[in-house]
Formats: sequence, structure tokens, C-alpha cells
Amino acid sequence: MKFVADLHIHSKYSRAVSKNMVLEELDRWADDKGILVMGTGDFTHPAWFKEIKEKLEPAEQGLFKLKKKLKLKTIKNTFSETRFMLSVEISCIYSRGGKTRRVHHIILAPDLETAGKINTQLGWVGKLASDGRPILGLDSEKLADIVFNANSEAVIIPAHAWTPWFSVFGSMSGFDSLEECFGKYTGKIFAIETGLSSDPAMNWRVKKLDKIAFISNSDSHSLQRIGREANVFNAELSYKGIIEAIKSSPSTNSGRSSRFIETIEFFPEEGKYHYDGHRACGVVMSPAESKKLKDICPKCKKKMTIGVVYRVDQLADPKRPEGYQDSKRVPYKNLVTLDSIIGEALDVGRATKSVMKEYIKLIKALGSEFAVLRDAPIKEIAAASNQKIAEGVGRMREGKLTIRPGYDGEFGVVKIFSGKDRKK
Repeated sequence: MKFVADLHIHSKYSRAVSKNMVLEELDRWADDKGILVMGTGDFTHPAWFKEIKEKLEPAEQGLFKLKKKLKLKTIKNTFSETRFMLSVEISCIYSRGGKTRRVHHIILAPDLETAGKINTQLGWVGKLASDGRPILGLDSEKLADIVFNANSEAVIIPAHAWTPWFSVFGSMSGFDSLEECFGKYTGKIFAIETGLSSDPAMNWRVKKLDKIAFISNSDSHSLQRIGREANVFNAELSYKGIIEAIKSSPSTNSGRSSRFIETIEFFPEEGKYHYDGHRACGVVMSPAESKKLKDICPKCKKKMTIGVVYRVDQLADPKRPEGYQDSKRVPYKNLVTLDSIIGEALDVGRATKSVMKEYIKLIKALGSEFAVLRDAPIKEIAAASNQKIAEGVGRMREGKLTIRPGYDGEFGVVKIFSGKDRKK
């Protein structure tokens, strides 16, 4: 069965997250986006875990669905078939090797009993009710010990693996290998999340990751941003089916995985940590420029935040230069979110009423956001909205856009149309 999955999001109980991130809204927004399987996010939070148990009911093995009485109608005036998988992001801050480590992890659980066991163990370490993404003074290897002892079928995936401050390979607080981070449990770490500021091709350069799968998720804090990165499977619709599809994806002699079709990606330049820089001084630069300055901000003379391109280059195999390709790997497709394209076409902010009006028209006519972005003929998009929006989608598909790279916590800025284009 072919479907899209976004396995890493946050609930209303996480900091800096929309209060609309509730199960009822996630259920219908996923359908409008074209996503079948959503991570629940935040299952360690007591109040959210209570809602999960009260509002969801079992579906396929390891998956859940919203109870029928709670369902809200989608843009298409139908009810969603969305499935949920138990997931949470854990932030571990600890000292190892004379350095403070800050590593974020995605945990996937096959059932409520396993999630409950993990919650009990982690509750002895820190206050789980303080944040949907708990911050714990716990070594990553010890976290793995707790998770895998709760259930050997549970999964740990390093989250946004290259983010400077909070990831397994982060330039400011990470490690140079999975072995350093997870020790005796490294063999059970079969995937990493590439994050918004990197794409799979950047990760292909790192030979140490040849046996590791690359997944992509939105890490969304709002309904509008779910699915901005996601995974496309042709697999059994179940927890086991999804996990086995991910495990099947690393490059092998038998060729590309048939169960893990592709990942849906940001253009990595749009991510918040793609390039190097210092936000306080408005300084942004490429790794080549940073190296010339020995990573020091030319304005304030403090060390700049070293971004993902630089860090990947540090760990990459010398024989795998930028642009290295691996045909046996799961392919990927770079997309810009539909509201951003509409906003660009109309020359307004993506959160405006005029953008939502066109968004609704397109979903009603063509089925889902992913249908518009990936599959619908340009002529049909124009008929359902207008020629400028159709032109925007076409340019995005062809990669005909410019992006001012993100750096030091600032998202990159995507431009599809220039002033001259709009006059035309």
C-alpha cells in the first residue's frame, strides 16, 4: 500500500507549539495534506498520553485512529482515515568526554504498554509534565537501555541529526559517530532523521552512514507545517510494516528499496542552520568563507554558529565531494509548501486570508496538498486557482527558484518570482 508518513511532530503541550495541535485537528489536517500516518508526538507528557488513550482506538498493528465521534470534516467535506503511531522527541543534555552533549532523539513505540513503561522509567529521571519534549539529564546510551528494555521492537532515531546545538552530529554539542553516542546499542540504531537543513544527498557523502537509513519528518509546531518533510512508503500499513520498510532502505547489492519509495524534503537551504553565521550581527556565509575567518564573526569577533553544510563536510569521505550521488539509495523530492507558493504568487504573506482562500479551492478541486505539489497537471492547477499559482508550482517542481540560505536559527528565504516576473 502506498502512503505518506510524518512521524515527528509536537502536541500543544510542547513549548512554542500552537494550541491547535490536538488530535482532532491533526486527524483532519493530515488528510488535507495527503498524509495517512502521523506520529502522535509527546507521548511522555502525562496529559497528552491521557488524551491519546482516551481519544484514539486501535487500528492496524501498532497504529491507532481517532474515534469516530471525535472526527471533524476535512476541506473536502469528508472524514479522514488518518492513522497515528506513538512517538515522542526526547532531549538529553549530559556530559561525556569532557564536553556537554545535547542530543535529541525520536522514540517510536509499538503499543501503549511499551510507551507506559518508557514513561515510568523516564519519570524517575525528570519531570515529564514540564514539556511535551522533555529535557532530561540522561546519557543517550542510558536512554537506549531504557527504551530497548521496555520493548525490543521500540525504535530510537536521532532527531534532526545535524542541527548545531541539539543533535547527534551537531557542530556545537554532538559526536563524530553513532558509535561514540550510543555505545553498545549502536547496532540497534538503523536510521537518522536528516532534518530541515540537510537533504539525503548531503548525508550520502558520509561513508560511516552507508548502512543507515535516512528519514524525513516535519518536526512541526503548527498544523500548517505538518508534512513539510515526510516519507513515502509502499508497505504494509502497520507499525512493523513501516519499520521494516525503513530498515530495508540503506544501499545494498540488491539495489534500491521497493518499500521505501522516497522522502519529501525542504530545499535544505531553507532550513534554519544550513549556512554558518551569527544572527545577532546579521552575518551569514558559506563554509569556505567561514574557514578563511577561522569561524570568527567579523563584526563581534565571537565564534559563529557552524551550520550543517560545514559539519557534513567535516565528516564526509574525501572521495565523496559535494554533489556525490548513490543510485541505490532511496530518492528524494524537494518541495516548497503550498501556502508559501500561493503567497509568493499573490505577493502576500502565507498566513493571509487570500492565501487560505486559494489553498481551500485547490484542495477541494485536486484532493490534497501533496496532490497539488507533486502530481496534478499544471493546467488543472491553473483551472482550479489561477495561472500565477500554477506557474509557481511548475517552477518549484523544476527547482527554478532562489533561496537566501538559513543560518544560526533563521529560516532561509525562498523566492520564486522576481519583480520582473510579476510584471509579466
